[in-house]
Amino acid sequence: MASDTCDLEMTMEDYKNDLHHVISQMMFVSGETADPSVEATSLIEKIVHAQVVEMLKQGTSLASRRGSRSIKTEDLFFLIRHDKAKTSRLKTFLSWKDVRKSAKDSDDKGGDLADLGGGDDPLGGADGAPGGGGPMIGDTAKKNKRTKITLPWDVQSYFSEQVPERDDDEDEEEEEMNAATMLRLKTADERTKNMTKDEYVHYSECRQASFTFRKAKRFREWAEFHMHTDSKPNDDIVDILGFLTFEIVQTLTEEALQVKAGKEKEMKRTGVADTENKKRKRETGLFGEPEEGRSAVSVKDIEEAFRRLQNKPLRNKVWMGPPRAPRRTELRLI
Repeated sequence: MASDTCDLEMTMEDYKNDLHHVISQMMFVSGETADPSVEATSLIEKIVHAQVVEMLKQGTSLASRRGSRSIKTEDLFFLIRHDKAKTSRLKTFLSWKDVRKSAKDSDDKGGDLADLGGGDDPLGGADGAPGGGGPMIGDTAKKNKRTKITLPWDVQSYFSEQVPERDDDEDEEEEEMNAATMLRLKTADERTKNMTKDEYVHYSECRQASFTFRKAKRFREWAEFHMHTDSKPNDDIVDILGFLTFEIVQTLTEEALQVKAGKEKEMKRTGVADTENKKRKRETGLFGEPEEGRSAVSVKDIEEAFRRLQNKPLRNKVWMGPPRAPRRTELRLI
């Protein structure tokens, strides 16, 4: 469930104050090793808020076209349909969420099912590791098998009869997801291979950072659901938005790190000192570079990263009519 008792104990002011810590953890997992400034996390918070509001507006518009007042999961999938890797990751997230829910229901009924819901890692305990009644066999394994999510615009949804799934069958979305996931796993492995036990525990805790987990009510208030939707979205919608907010912070951080690296490389080539980042030098943190202390990404790095992510490829169209009035630039979903 997206909501929890912790939601009742947290005020809206506490939630906003906690966002700096949450975003810092997400940035750390995404590759930022230094401590980001409050200005940087505040800017990322504003960008994420604008992105969530835009998704709610577009989702509500899509729902109204269907003759419905409530946003469905398919509406949010439709908004990110062009990013096949992200779409596949979201499908995997929801399918494993369903597996954990089924496992928990079976366990509550007194079954011998091993606990698949240990932590947020979707692969944790999936092989029937110790901790329950042993490996899953027979009908129990089939019942809790990860289901494949089919969207209304997928070709297989056009037919009443479905081809049996194969374990080694991968579609184009999964191939792109696997390539992107392997790249991120390789980067994470390089960062964590020399960590001590305490350092890796801290890294694992940062991976659990979320805008929504046990804070669904405050997240609805922060995102102003009542202003942009006609009905109260269900928990699945909140969970999907929580997943997408992490993706937004991760993409922004990775792009900002590339901007910062490019700027430092250019300054090193020209011999110009980075006076701005010199002011940001600080003592080495848990994973800082001991020789000089790494500086965090600046507000300007994040602004440039956002500008790059907002740039759309030019369309090969020629307008032969009279001059047109400048149009307002639409916000592009990250």
